[in-house]
This record gives sequence, C-alpha cells and structure tokens, in this order.
Amino acid sequence: AIYEQSCEAYRHQGKTSGFFYIDSDGSGPLGPLRVFCNITEDKIWTAVQHNNTGLTRVQGADPEKPYTMSFNYNSSAEQLEAMINSAEYCEQEAAYHCKKSRLLNTPNGMPFAWWVGRANEKHLYWGGSLPGIQQCACGLEESCLDMRYFCNCDADREEWTNDTGLLAFKDHLPVTQIVITDTNRSNSEAAWKIGPLRCYGDRQFWNAASFNTEASYLHFPTFHAEVSADISFFFKTTAISGVFLENLGIKDFIRVEIRSPKEITFSIDVGNGPTEATVQSPTPLNDNQWHYVRAERNLKQTSLQVDSLPKKVLEAPTEGHFRLQLNSQLFVGGTASRQKGFLGCIRSLHLNGQKLDLEERAKMTAGVKPGCPGHCSSYGNLCHNGGKCVEKYNGYSCDCTNSAYEGPFCKEEVSALFETGTSVTYIFQEPYPVTKNASTSSSAIYADAVMSKENIAFSFVTAHTPSLLLYINTYFHEYLAVILSKNGSLQVRYKLSKDGLLIFTIDSGNFANRELHHVKINREGRELVIQVDQVLKLKHNFSEIDFKAIKSLTLGKVTDSLSLDPEVSKANAYGFTGCLSSVQYNHIAPLKAALRHPSIAPVTVKGSLTESSCASIMEADVNTVTTIYSSSDPFGKSDEREPLTNAVRSDSAVIGGVIAVVIFIIFCIVAIMSRFLYQHKQAHRSSQTKEKEYPENLESSFKADIDLQNTVSECKREYFI
Repeated sequence: AIYEQSCEAYRHQGKTSGFFYIDSDGSGPLGPLRVFCNITEDKIWTAVQHNNTGLTRVQGADPEKPYTMSFNYNSSAEQLEAMINSAEYCEQEAAYHCKKSRLLNTPNGMPFAWWVGRANEKHLYWGGSLPGIQQCACGLEESCLDMRYFCNCDADREEWTNDTGLLAFKDHLPVTQIVITDTNRSNSEAAWKIGPLRCYGDRQFWNAASFNTEASYLHFPTFHAEVSADISFFFKTTAISGVFLENLGIKDFIRVEIRSPKEITFSIDVGNGPTEATVQSPTPLNDNQWHYVRAERNLKQTSLQVDSLPKKVLEAPTEGHFRLQLNSQLFVGGTASRQKGFLGCIRSLHLNGQKLDLEERAKMTAGVKPGCPGHCSSYGNLCHNGGKCVEKYNGYSCDCTNSAYEGPFCKEEVSALFETGTSVTYIFQEPYPVTKNASTSSSAIYADAVMSKENIAFSFVTAHTPSLLLYINTYFHEYLAVILSKNGSLQVRYKLSKDGLLIFTIDSGNFANRELHHVKINREGRELVIQVDQVLKLKHNFSEIDFKAIKSLTLGKVTDSLSLDPEVSKANAYGFTGCLSSVQYNHIAPLKAALRHPSIAPVTVKGSLTESSCASIMEADVNTVTTIYSSSDPFGKSDEREPLTNAVRSDSAVIGGVIAVVIFIIFCIVAIMSRFLYQHKQAHRSSQTKEKEYPENLESSFKADIDLQNTVSECKREYFI
C-alpha cells in the first residue's frame, strides 16, 4: 500500500485538512479512494462527495412515472463499504422540501418517496429516524406540524415545509438512489438534497492490547500467507526483547520479534531454511514510544521496515520451496515455541490488509488488557505553541486553551485587523479581594504579587507610524509598552518604580513596511531577551525588577491615556492600524479571547475589530484590506432556507431579470423608431418645400436620393446626440 488507511493516520503524521487518498484495506485488493480529510480540534472527518449534493427541484412525478436519481461516488461499493466499516460513525444528510408533496405517506400508507442504500436495499425511513420505522425526525420527536402524521410533508400543505435529518445507520450507507412519486398534482412541488458521505474515527488505528506478562498472548486463526505476506503494526515497550507474533507449520514458520533494544527481526522459513531480515536502529526502540513495523514477503523478496529507517530487503532464492505452509494458530504477543513473550503494547495490527481486533480478544484473555494508555509520550510533540497534549482512550488531542493559536495542533494563527482607534483591553483580576482593609498600604497589599516573568509573543503587519502595539500597566503605575517610532524602529519601554524609565530600541530596519514581523519578549527574573523575526536582537540584565500587580493589557489604542508619558502618548494618538496575530502574554491570549470568547472573557473591545489573516495581507494595502473568510470543509452545509427561497427563488430571479431586459430593449426600440419616423416626416415636409426650387430638368430619382440622404443624415445626427 502506498497510502495511509484513514484520515486518522494522516492526522498523526501532522497533516492538516485537505484531499488525500486512503487505502482502507492496506495491501488488500481494493484500490485507494480519494477523500477530503477535515482535521478539526474535535474530530477527524472523512468526506466523500457524490455527483449531486445540491438542492434539486422535482415536478411532474407520479407512481407511473417516478423521478429517480442515482448517485456516483467515483468509487466502488466495496471501497465505500471498507471505509464505512472502519469508521466509528458515519452519516449522510437527507432533506425533503415539499409543497403539496407527500413523503412517506404516514401513518399507514405506501410511501411516495424512498431511498436505496448498500446492497441495493430499499429503505422507507427518512433522515433523523431509525431503521424499520416509517417515520421522519419530527415523528420520533413528536414535533410534526400535524400530529396525525409522522412527517411534516405528509400533512400535504399548500405552503413550503420540510423534513430534514441525518441517516446514520452505517450498515445501510451510502445512499445510492432516491425515488420520488408525488409531484404531479396541481401546485405540487418538491426539492431534495442528499449530502456527502461523512465519517469520523478509525476503529482500527487505535485498536490496541497491553501485554502485562511474558506468558500472556492472544491467539487468532491460522495466517494464510502461502505466496505473500504483509504484516504491519505499532508497538511500544520497555522490555529488552520479546516476540510480537508467530505462526508455525510442521516445518515452516513466520515470526516478528524485538531481539535487542536496537534490533527488530523478521524470520520466515518456507522449507529452504530460515531467512532473517534485521533492521538495526541507532537509538533504542524500547523507549516506551510508539514505533511502526512493516514486514513483507513475496515470491521475489523479503523486506522489513521500522519507522523511517532504511528498509532491509533480501532477494528470494530462485530454486527450492516457495509456499509458506502454516497450520497452528497465530500467536500475538507471545509464542508457541516457548520463546520469550512480549511485554508492552501492540496496536493497529494488519495481516494482508485484514484488521485483527486486538481489543475484543483482550477482553476475554487473562494477562492482556484492551487498549493502551500513554499516547502523548509519542504524539505530544505534535501539539505546538503551548498547546497541551490530552490523553484519550483512543488517541490524544491538543488543548489550545492557553495558546494564542488554535486548530488540531495549535498551529493556526488567530489574527485581526485593527483600524484607527481600535482597542482590545484584557482586565486582570486584582491580586487580593477589594474587601481587604483599605488602610493597609499598597506595598503590603501587593507585596506577594510580583510577576517573576513576562513571556510575550505576537506578530504584526502595518504601514503606519508611530503606533502603539501593546501596553501593560500595573496597580503601581508601572508599565511595559511596545511601540513603533516615527522612523519605523521598534521600542520596548519599561517604566519601573525603582529603575525609572528603560528604553530598548531595535532599529535594524523599518518595521512599518507592510511585512509580517514576529516579536518575542521574554523576561525570567532579571534577564530580558528580545527577539524580532527569530533573530536575537537584545539581552539586558536589570539591576532589580519589581514589575508586579498587573492591572490590564491593551492592544491598540489606550482609552485611559492620562498616565501615559509623552512618547507613548504620541504613539497612542492613533493606536494601531494594521493586523495583529497570535498575541500571547504568559498563559493568556487576549486577542483570541476577544475573538472567540468575548462574552465570558474579561476583555473589552472598542472600535472595529475584524478577524482576518495577517499572512494574506502582507502585499496588500492594510487600509483597504477586507476580511478573508475560509472553510476547512469544501463539502460544508449550504444555506438551509426553504427551496422557495433557494432553488425556486433563484430561478424566478433569473426569469424576472430576463423579462426586465427584454422590456427595456423593446422600450428603447420603440423610442428610436418614434424618433426616426418623426425626423422622416419633418424631412419629407422640407423636401416638398424645396421641390419648387429644383431645376425642372432634374430627374425625380436624383431628388429622391437627396431626400433620402437628408433623412439618413438627420437620423444619424440625432442618434449620436
């Protein structure tokens, strides 16, 4: 197999949303299937589009002349079935919009519409209902417009209504055909929509078993691999050695084992003596991290792959036996030949494309437990920018709560456009309750509230100077300000109660150049480090630092500007105009809080704040940039209004537009003709007056030509005017 078996597998390679090929049966006979992997923070969705996912109108259908539509998924039924069977959950949206068009003819009639699913089976239930129940979603929820019926459309009303829901019984999916038979009566009309096939979860990728003793093992039926064998799995262990799997014959055998902390061996004997393919790792493989093993054998060669290490390939002998004849049970995590068993975890075990359910067998076997904890030890490095890896029974997720980024790996920037006067202020809680004795001095109240560090990071794009990017003030009237000076240099200004004003200037270029710049300001104790665009620009050691009792953090214009010093006040005159991205202060992300949680976070927004992408506007004028919207799922749900306002109204709009254009053209033609006739009449009268002045020997045809030329000339002149 060239491709991974699911979107889940691509996600754990660090891939983001996009189109991929998946091969659900690995090296089995099924070919790869092109799907869209929508990799979100919550779930990894696999979507397969068909040839008609839009809203489609139907008229003139009856039982004698039914309307049918068949769906083509650009794949075989076997490929779709393999994908569905591998998933934890699958669904397809089914929507039927109706005006005097019945759907299932509830409660007791023969249905007027139905759909066909897997194995060409006809189904008489609709989206949101359950198999075997001739109802729609409103029937189960007891919310239909007319309680005598189990579908809204079965009430047979003159106005538009609909029955919409999800078909989620996996054994019946995908929908391959829809049939409609009740749109041939007076004022009868319908519009239907069947959405793409969508699934999430890979039942096999995290299917694992934990082997707790060397004597424990799982057994499965004999592995039939006479001429070809393809074995793949993940393992993690702290043991020095052990057998992953083994299957014996009278003389033949096949075995995969870890012989030493740095050595994996694939052994096979087809009657010509043992053949061993061994991969040596430069680092120990018993590090309790997940490692991938793939062992293959065919008539030409035997090979072994471990992680991304070089593959070991052995050519098969040209003579001798070639059929692998096995007759015992397959042992997983142990051995029948009394060799040392395996201690640790094995997951996602595939033999010749077939998936072995380790968890189900482990439930019935002593010394073996289903599942395997500790995925973050292997995949935690995929969570970036302060994202926290969270263990799940089947895998892990990245918690981006305390990160300025979002997305499945906390790598997607959260950014916004600021206009002149825009202000985002994050208010910190007071260090002590306000009910504390007011007579106590401020120094006593805030004595324990010293901030030991500042970890600040953000990116920006602007063309305006001076600008105030970030301002942090304290209850002691201290502050930290990041500004762009008039010449485009970057200043970090600390005002401390003991050291006074300290100014650190980065003048390595004009930072107001409509390019994206990244700023990091880190202070640990007395040591300050400033980085700009991943380059160390400044280091400083404070003699004493007592920056404490943070009151608020402001991005852009500071509205309470009475306490600002002159230089900061100049920069604050217009605040910041441009784009700010992924702002982080210690464990707080103020810009993300303003955009994602404005109602619950202690954040105040004044002026215009528009979510956008800083990277997308680097080459554009920041004054004229408009918001850029994007969608991670090209098969996203469309407008859910009634078809009267979608398909029907869209057609009416086109027809109305055509009629208006035709009327306008006719009006123009009539006006031009009227003007032409009027001018022609005037010219005719003039010619009669002038006829007396023509010489008598002038031919009448010549006079007629002159009159015609005069008329044409008058007509042309009037037209251009």
